Amino acid sequence: MTVAAVTNEHLASISNVLIYSAMAVYTLAFLAYIAEWLFGSRSKVGRTAAALTDRPAARSTAQAPAVTVKKAGGTAVLERPEVVVRSAAGARDVPDGPGAHGGDEQGDLYGRIAISLTVLAFLVELAGVVARAASVQRAPWGNMYEFNITFSTVAVGVYLVLLALRKNVRWLGLFLTTTVLLDLGLAVTVLYTASDQLVPALHSYWLYIHVSTAILCGAVFYVGAVATILYLFKDSYENKLAGGGTPGAFANSVLDRLPASASLDKFAYRVNAAVFPLWTFTIIAGAIWAGDAWGRYWGWDPKETWSFITWVAYAGYLHARATAGWKGRKAAYLALIAFGCWLFNYYGVNIFVSGKHSYAGV
Repeated sequence: MTVAAVTNEHLASISNVLIYSAMAVYTLAFLAYIAEWLFGSRSKVGRTAAALTDRPAARSTAQAPAVTVKKAGGTAVLERPEVVVRSAAGARDVPDGPGAHGGDEQGDLYGRIAISLTVLAFLVELAGVVARAASVQRAPWGNMYEFNITFSTVAVGVYLVLLALRKNVRWLGLFLTTTVLLDLGLAVTVLYTASDQLVPALHSYWLYIHVSTAILCGAVFYVGAVATILYLFKDSYENKLAGGGTPGAFANSVLDRLPASASLDKFAYRVNAAVFPLWTFTIIAGAIWAGDAWGRYWGWDPKETWSFITWVAYAGYLHARATAGWKGRKAAYLALIAFGCWLFNYYGVNIFVSGKHSYAGV
C-alpha cells in the first residue's frame, strides 16, 4: 500500500519545533546541574580521603588483642590471636560521596531545579517524538534521525525511572544531559531526515516489537556505560588516596562526591545484567522478522553480525563476573568494549556500511 499522501507536514513541523524546544530546556537543565556541582558545599567533601587515610591510623593505634596464657606442664605458653589487616587498596570499604550537591542546601536546590527541568525537557521531547509518529501514522523509527530522538527520550526516561526508584543516582544527571544534547545536535544536523513513509520491508508489526526493545536496551546499556566510565575514574582516585597520593583540587571536588567505586561497579553490573535478556530477545525478534520480510532468519548482514557481536561481548562480561569472579577494572574494560560494539552497531553500521538494514536516511 502506498501512503505517501498521508504524511502530515504540519505535524512534522510541530515535531521539529518540539525537538528544538526540548534541546533548549535540556540546556537549562545542563546549566542547573553545573550549578549543583559548582555551588554544592565543598566543606562536606572528603569522605573518601577520610575513609582511606584515617582507617590505617586507627588500626595502628587500636588496643592490641588480649594475650592468653596457657600452661603446658611447667612452661607458660603465650598465644596471641592472629591479627588480619585488610588491604585498603584491595578491599576498600569507602562510603558513597554526598552527591553533586555536596550535602549543601543551596547545591541541593539547584539539583532539584535540574531534575524539574529534565522532566520538562523529557515531556517536550516525548511530545516531539509522538508528533513525528502522528505525521506519518507509524512508529517513529524508520531512519536514524527518528531513532536518535527516540533513543535520547528513552535514555532520559530510564534515568528518571531510576531516580524514582532509588534516590542516589542524581550524579548521572550532568553526564546524561551532556550526551543527550550531543545526540540531539547530531540528529537535527547530520542525521536529519524529512518525514516520510517506510520502505516496504519495514511494514510489519515487528517494527514495534524489535526496534522498541533495541532502543530500550541501548538506553540501559548507555546508563551502564556512564556508570562504568565514572567507576574507572573513581577507582583511580581511591587508589591514589590509598597509596598516599594527593589528587588535584578538581578530583577532590568532583570525584569525592560520586558514589564509591564499589557502588558504581555494582550499579553498572546490575543494569547490564538486567537488560541482557531483553537484548537476547531483540536479536531473536529481529531474526523472526527477517524470516517474514526476506525469507531467511539469518544472513550475516552487517547489522545482524554486529548485533550478535554485541551479544557475545556482553555475555562474556556477565560470564566473567559470574564465574571467573572478575570485578573492578578488568570487568569494566569488558563492559566498555561491549558498549563500543553496540555504538558501532548503532552508528557505524547504519551510516558507513551497506546492507539490508541500511535505513539511516543520511
